[in-house]
Formats: sequence, C-alpha cells, structure tokens
Amino acid sequence: MTSAPLLRRLSLAAAGLVLMAIPGAFAEERPVITTTKATADEIREFCTNIADAARDQRYLLQKQELEALQKDVDERIQTLEKRRAEYQDWLERRNAFLKSAEAGLVEIYRKMKPDAAAGQLAEIDPEIASAIVMKLPPRQSSVILGEMPADKAALLTRIIAKAGDPNTSKDPS
Repeated sequence: MTSAPLLRRLSLAAAGLVLMAIPGAFAEERPVITTTKATADEIREFCTNIADAARDQRYLLQKQELEALQKDVDERIQTLEKRRAEYQDWLERRNAFLKSAEAGLVEIYRKMKPDAAAGQLAEIDPEIASAIVMKLPPRQSSVILGEMPADKAALLTRIIAKAGDPNTSKDPS
C-alpha cells in the first residue's frame, strides 16, 4: 500500500518535470485590454471625420512655409536690385571718368612733340597706344608713327586696321 502513494508522487513529479520542459506551460493567458468599446466601423468613421481637418492643417502649415520662403526670396530680390542699382551708378561714374581721362590723355599727346609722343607710345600697352593714335588728327598720327621704331609702328597699325573687324581676336599680334 505504501507503494501506491509513492507511485502517485513519482508520477506527479514526472509530470511536473515534463511541464517545466515545455516552454510557456505555466504562462498565464492575459486578457486583451481595450481602451474603448468602439467597433471597427466607429474607428473608421472617426478617422474619416478627422482626415479633412488633418489635411487642412497640413495645407495650412505648407502655406505658411511657402509664404516664409516667398518673403525670403522677395527680400533677396530687393537686396539684389539695390546692389544692381549701386553697381549701375558706379559703372556710369567709372565710364564718365574714363571718358574724361581718355579725352585728357589724347589732349596731352596732341600737345606733345611727335618724337616725345612716339617714344612714350612705344613703351606703353600697344592697344592703349593704338587707341590714342586713332584719336589724334591723322597728320599728327602719321608723324608720331614715323618717329616710332618700325616694329612698334607696324604693331599699332595692325591693331588700328583690325579695330573695325568683328572677327578680330583679342590678341594684337
């Protein structure tokens, strides 16, 4: 008789070991917690109802962002227009100065003796020298070119001859 209770205990112990070897054997089943008692149709209806408001809010945020970008672009355009006007004014003053300086420079060479003018024009940039020679009276220009070294006079003559040609390269030689 003592063997029956012992046998029962051993079988319970064996059953416990088997249950321990099976993962999740002692796990509790937990109930699903729901925070609302809404049905799927109610949830869908809620989402549909707020979709227009959410879309409107997105559009409003995008509109505000675009307005901020447009304001920034307008400010930059205004700054560029101001700088363009300043540059235009500077360019006009520079051109007026160059024109008066050029007229003064031509007048200086007009009053110089031809041999002195020839010596100085032979030493400066050929394009500048040819521009000055072009603005002098032809009789004075020919005397100055006659006083210059032949190679310098030829270079200035070549530049002057090519000045009217639209296909002339920027290289005077």
